Amino acid sequence: MVRCPECAVEIDLDEDEVEEGEILNCPECEAELEVVQTHPVHLNVISEDEDEEEAEAETEGEDGDMPDEALEDEEEDIEE
Repeated sequence: MVRCPECAVEIDLDEDEVEEGEILNCPECEAELEVVQTHPVHLNVISEDEDEEEAEAETEGEDGDMPDEALEDEEEDIEE
């Protein structure tokens, strides 16, 4: 048994039935929850801010700079 970190309702989850990184929805408040630990099960709320940050990170390079393709284009321009 684990509690929703958003509304504190008890959620019946078996440690052997969930995996780290799995996304669940709270049956009471419908918050998106990520399984961050399985033994014992620990959940974190996925906020809308995190979703926006992930979307931004996908459009940027891993280091926060331009995507690799844009960087390659700039390198070609410099060489010419």
